[in-house]
Amino acid sequence: MSKVASITKVTDVRVPQVGTPASMRELNQRIVLTRLRSGGAATRPQLAKDTGLSKPTVGQALLELEQSRLVRTIGRTSAGLGRSAILYESNPSAGHVMGIDIGRARIRVAVADLAGTVVARIDEPNRCATARALVKTVNQLANKTVREAGLDLEDMVAKVVGSPGVPDPRGRILHYAPNLPDWGRKGLLDELEAALGVGLVVENDANLAAVGEHARGAAKGASSFVCVVIGTGIGMGIVLDGRLYRGAHGAAGEVGYLPFGWSSDENGSGTKKTPSARGLMEAAAAGDSVLKLAKSENLRDAQSALDVFVMARNGNERARRIVTEEAARLAYLVASVSAVLDPELVVLSGGIGKSADLLAGPMDKALRGLTPLVPRIVASELGEDAVLTGAISIGLRSAEDIVFDRRNEAVAD
Repeated sequence: MSKVASITKVTDVRVPQVGTPASMRELNQRIVLTRLRSGGAATRPQLAKDTGLSKPTVGQALLELEQSRLVRTIGRTSAGLGRSAILYESNPSAGHVMGIDIGRARIRVAVADLAGTVVARIDEPNRCATARALVKTVNQLANKTVREAGLDLEDMVAKVVGSPGVPDPRGRILHYAPNLPDWGRKGLLDELEAALGVGLVVENDANLAAVGEHARGAAKGASSFVCVVIGTGIGMGIVLDGRLYRGAHGAAGEVGYLPFGWSSDENGSGTKKTPSARGLMEAAAAGDSVLKLAKSENLRDAQSALDVFVMARNGNERARRIVTEEAARLAYLVASVSAVLDPELVVLSGGIGKSADLLAGPMDKALRGLTPLVPRIVASELGEDAVLTGAISIGLRSAEDIVFDRRNEAVAD
């Protein structure tokens, strides 16, 4: 679990003694269950053919998996003029996972079954002014969501929270999350664990957005790409050779701290004595900067960055100039990242990323004036669901094994 900021150990995976009848039965069950999860419903002869196991072995494995409610029958199929055969599938209701997206503007909570199907979801505005109030609200929304699914919080096999910042399990805090009031307080991870229970994993929201886009969105099939999340702040999830990259301290992708322009202190020495809490790039290209540009253009009707993009889409020339400037600033970010990582794809996500149709063209033009390294720029396919999708995807990776071990232990007892 070293690459994911796990607050507590999710489970102690039981490893059977190699070579014993019990270990062989469990191995066969795992083989059959893996085939059903990855390849969909199948008959016993199909399973025997696909796994290389004998039909009697497959039959015994299916019987035991049915007893532990990990597999269920869904009807029969007929092979031509021959006898019909029973169809089996993995049982998605054998376990559930929870994903939580904590953003400055909204909090989103979803519960999904083992097939990744969302069975309950709640989205609420984030009106919390303190970290304590936010933790309390997250707890309330989590309990409300599981009740809507007909479950309890204790029924969640895995719980994954996406949040701005970099989780530090040793210090029990989140670093670099200035847009959430007091979110860097010491002991915050303990408070979240107390509110949501054991088995909690906390991950950077941009990282989860990248995982979500890789699993079900615009980056499916991409080996190396970045997902740039632009909203209240700016973050980036990095996937290299198919794996999420976090860096030595978990801070890879904190691109809000990239330098932008030239900043000097009062003495003009060219360096600042105290680093900006938000970072120069974030101050230059996140949502607030778009509003500042709107004021400079005397665009009085713009109350949010979204308003500016709506106006630009409707043909307002001043709004279009702002979008072009925003695109140039984001191009600076992409040029810097491309020179180091050489991604095949850049996915634009977040509130401002939703306007990728307006940004992509000007960004590409600006990029070609900065560097010969120009990756393809695309819009997020998941939109506001990217972080939740990534949270559920990570939860499912551990949940399947956890459910298998728990159900087998229960049957054995």
